[in-house]
Order: sequence, then C-alpha cells, then structure tokens
Amino acid sequence: MDFWQRYRAIDARDARFDGQFVTAVSSTGIYCRPSCPARTPKPGNVTFFRTSAAAHDAGYRACKRCLPEAVPGDPEWNLRSDAAARAMRLIADGEVDRAGVPGLAARLGYSTRQLNRILKEELGAGALALARAHRAQTARTLLTGTTLRLADVAFAAGFGSIRQFNDTVQQVFDLTPGQLRDASPRRAGTNGPPTEGSGGPLRLSLSLPARLPYDNGIFRFLAARAVAGPELGTASSYERLLRLPAGPAWFRAEAVVPQGNGRAALPVTVSVAGLGDLPPLLARIRRLFDLDADPVAVDTALSSDARFADLVAEKPGLRLPGSLDPEETLIRAIAGQQVTVAAATTALGRLAAAGPAISVPGTGLDRIFPSAEDLTAAPGPLLRGPRRREAALRAAAGRLAAGGLALGIGSDPAELREDLLRLDGVGPWTADYVVMRVLGHPDVHLTGDAAVRTGWARLTQVSPSDSPATLEAAMAGLRPWRSYATLHLWRTAATSPTAEGAIDDAA
Repeated sequence: MDFWQRYRAIDARDARFDGQFVTAVSSTGIYCRPSCPARTPKPGNVTFFRTSAAAHDAGYRACKRCLPEAVPGDPEWNLRSDAAARAMRLIADGEVDRAGVPGLAARLGYSTRQLNRILKEELGAGALALARAHRAQTARTLLTGTTLRLADVAFAAGFGSIRQFNDTVQQVFDLTPGQLRDASPRRAGTNGPPTEGSGGPLRLSLSLPARLPYDNGIFRFLAARAVAGPELGTASSYERLLRLPAGPAWFRAEAVVPQGNGRAALPVTVSVAGLGDLPPLLARIRRLFDLDADPVAVDTALSSDARFADLVAEKPGLRLPGSLDPEETLIRAIAGQQVTVAAATTALGRLAAAGPAISVPGTGLDRIFPSAEDLTAAPGPLLRGPRRREAALRAAAGRLAAGGLALGIGSDPAELREDLLRLDGVGPWTADYVVMRVLGHPDVHLTGDAAVRTGWARLTQVSPSDSPATLEAAMAGLRPWRSYATLHLWRTAATSPTAEGAIDDAA
C-alpha cells in the first residue's frame, strides 16, 4: 500500500487494516491503529510505520483511546516466506526470549548483523525492538484482562526484570503498569477472571482479538479430528493438553464473539506450568485459529471466481486451521494417508497411548500427544494397516528425535517441502499438508486430494474423470489463497465418506 491508500484507510477508519500498519502523528507524538475514532490528522503530520516497534523507535507512544496494541496480528507474515516474515513468526513464538537475537538469527541462517539489517529495512526496527514491542502487547493483554500481580505480568510477558517492564510500559503507553490496568474498560481488579498463583499452575482467562467475519466452523474441523486423551472438541469449543518448555500446558477456546465496531475476540482459558510459557502458548492458539488472517481480502479474491462466490457468501470468513506442534502435525499427516478422517482419528487414538499420562486441574484430558522420542521408544506396531505407512511413521519419528529434520514455523516453505519429500513414505500430499498447517501457508493446493476433487466435482457438476484439469485451472486463478479454496472444497465434500488424503503418498 502507498501513502494515499493508507491515508484513505485511516480516513474511513477501516478496522480491516488494524494490525497491518500504524499511523504516527507528529503534532501529538502518538501512533494509532487505522480505525482510531479520533479526528483524521492532516496528511503533512502523518507518518505510517509498518510495525509499532518502528513507531516506538521513532519516539512515538501508543494512543490511549484506540489501544493500537490490542489488535490482530499482520496477515502478511503467513503470506510471505522471506526472512522478515519468518523472523516475525519466531519472535511471536518467543524465540528471542528463549535464545536471544543470536539464537533467532541462527534459526534463520543469518548473522545477527545481517538479520537486524534486513528487519530494519523491511519493518523499521531490529529484532530486539520487535521482541520488545511484542512483550508490550502481551503485557497490555495481561494487565487489562487478568488479575495477575504486576511482577507476574512482567515475567509472563517475557521481560527480564521488573524495571525493564516498568520502563517499557511507561515508554510505549505513557502510563505506568498500574495506571494502564486502572484505565482499562475491563478493569481486572473488579471484573477480571480468577487467577491461580504460585501455589499451582498459572490459570487465567483472556480474549484474543480477531478480524470479522470469522467462521466458527473451524471448531467442527478440529472436533472431527480430536484425539481422545490429548484433546476434546465440539462445534463451539476446543480444549487441548500440550507440551511446553516449562511443563504441560492446557487451554480451552470458545467460539469467536463479535464485540462491535467491526471487532471480535476468541475467549480462551489457559493453564501453564511456568510464566514464560504463556506468550508462546497464546501465539500458538492464534495460529491454530488463524486469528491474524484478513478474511475480507481472502473472500474478495475467492469470490472473483463465480464457482466459489456462493460458497464464500454462505460461509464468509472461513479460517485455515494451524498447528500447535509441528512435529505432531507431521506424525498425524502420515497416519492420515489414504484413510478417512474418522479412521485416522481412531488410529491416532491408539497412537496416543504412547504419550505420557498427565493430570491438570480443571480438565478431564489426561494425556499428552506422544513426542517423536516417545514413538521411537514405543514397542510393537504403531499403526494398523499398510506396513509402508508404519515404516514411514517410524522413519519420520526417528529423524525428528535425532534432530535430523528442521520442522517449525520459521521454516522456508519450499525448503521444508523438499526436506519432507526426502522422507521415506512421504509424498506430495503429506508434504503440502504439513506446509499448509504448520506455516499457516495460505497458498497450498493439495494436488491429488480425494476430497478436494470430490468437492470440485460436486461444485461444478463435472464428471470426476474430467475434474482434475478444470480444478487445476481454477486453482491457478486463486493465488495466493488456494489453501482457503481447499477448505471450501473440503466442506463441499463433507457429506462424502471420502476424507482428505492423497492417492499416491504411501504407494
């Protein structure tokens, strides 16, 4: 977007662009979200920044009226696969807090100096400043939405000291942490949810911002694939046990709720063993529910094809389910080759028995999905059915356990796909499915997917034998949103017993 496109967006107070850039006003020293209700500033006083971190570095502070930190993230980080986008995904996942800027640079294959130069050129701020802005966003969420003690907020948000926390909040918001909490419309001290403290796992409730429209059908997608023991899903809720660095974690998410003024939020209750696990857990929940997507851009592009227009009108804001654990997603994709969703879920239920049993207060879930190490050590066959699928699963688990496969949200899509295709028993469908789910990649076409072909044949009334050619041509015209088109086709085929799965991956 150029200057005037952005200026028209702020003049229209278009909430769709919240999180995609911020508006800094030189006459006030404040930066705002695009939908800020304040009077539109004169063009000569406006500077647009790609990130809030860049506005911080330029000396601006956040608007107290529109709270520009309380917005969904930028959808471009999933759309792009360059170093800057991959860095932003890793920063949100807490990589700088865990390994520092040198660790982040190493994950991406750059020196610290090279990475900072790339980020400053692309985003206007270096890695440390971007991580600091992310900590400030997390701190604001916790201050205004929970009853956590201020010291606990500091460490849960990733700050190394209380002084650093106080200084950052004061600089970003021009308020002390206590003043920021007191100024919140949802004052945690009066109507915030109960929080368990140091006597047990940290447990609290939050609302994660999302863009409208939002189709809560993603809950049915997750429920249909929920594995007994580690997870439980319904048409309007999803809860899950998972493994994080400090220990087991749990969360429950409810259907997205509109909040007025074009805004919406996903209500979640979370429990973590250590304060430091909270930011990465929230980031993973955001990815799982695709909260940072731009649904208007996706739906507009898909509606340009008349064959998809009715599907979009019926289900606007369809979301792409992400991944909580990249290694688990690969294991589940291999287990799901050439079988229906129901059959794969049953097989994974047996596979889950290899995972460690766990007890977390407040949930009936009792097991964590097995890690690659758990599967490598498990005796006997892991799956029933074709021996090649069992062998593929064992081989993949062995590579993952030995550290021979780099699989994560910081991966380059093309490189990750090539690495996956080198695994025995992993074909194009499995590789593409993992890229789509793990990276939240919006432009994956699952060539050979049986349900996609079924959905397309039903949508177009084309015979199954003729559908591949017309499907390929249609998908080519829907770049870069083919993953979302795939979701619509899966939904169209949902009444069929055939589930997503390739015809050649285990051959």
